[in-house]
Amino acid sequence: MSLNLLIKEWRLGAHPNLIIFMLMGPLVLVPAYPLSMIWLFLTIGVFISFTYNRETGDLTYTANLPVSRNQLVLGKFLLVGSAQIISLVVTTIFIVVRQLLPYHQNPVGLNANVMLLAVGFLFAAGFNLTFMPAFFKAPRRVGHAYLLSMPILLVLALVTEALPHFPGLYWLAATGVTQWQQVPWLMVAILIYGVATGWSLHRCQSYFSKVDL
Repeated sequence: MSLNLLIKEWRLGAHPNLIIFMLMGPLVLVPAYPLSMIWLFLTIGVFISFTYNRETGDLTYTANLPVSRNQLVLGKFLLVGSAQIISLVVTTIFIVVRQLLPYHQNPVGLNANVMLLAVGFLFAAGFNLTFMPAFFKAPRRVGHAYLLSMPILLVLALVTEALPHFPGLYWLAATGVTQWQQVPWLMVAILIYGVATGWSLHRCQSYFSKVDL
């Protein structure tokens, strides 16, 4: 059932812009670029897809399929979650490519390293905790849900870009062998992402069960 839901969402629910914003990993090759924007772009792709779903009556259509409301919500989470993971994988590939090239420190803040991936998981967790519940509480108000998610994501972007500039935190921008001290933080970020997404899924299912379509 989960696989069928995922296939349905990618075939009918995903707007082409989601695929474009999901593949922003090559931006790590751009010199002096704020790399946290990669994760913000992905949220725009999800927002466009959900707006597209509202205009095409996707929720009503899916609710008339032989699936429960909880499964409907799960399908949307599978779409968003798979887009987030694909984005992280694509970005990882280009991080490796970037580190094989002559490397200069990014004057903006974050470098193409393990910490960038940790930040990506934190962005995804923050988005899933804010946008998704707000959307499933009031599916017609997609823009409102997105605006609610923006403050925490923008603060996270500003903080993560600024931290490597502080004395004693230069290791956040380390590349090569020295970046392996960032791995525990990546593990913590993955754990946060898993817990946050699971909790948000349960919350969204509770909200959506009360929505009058």
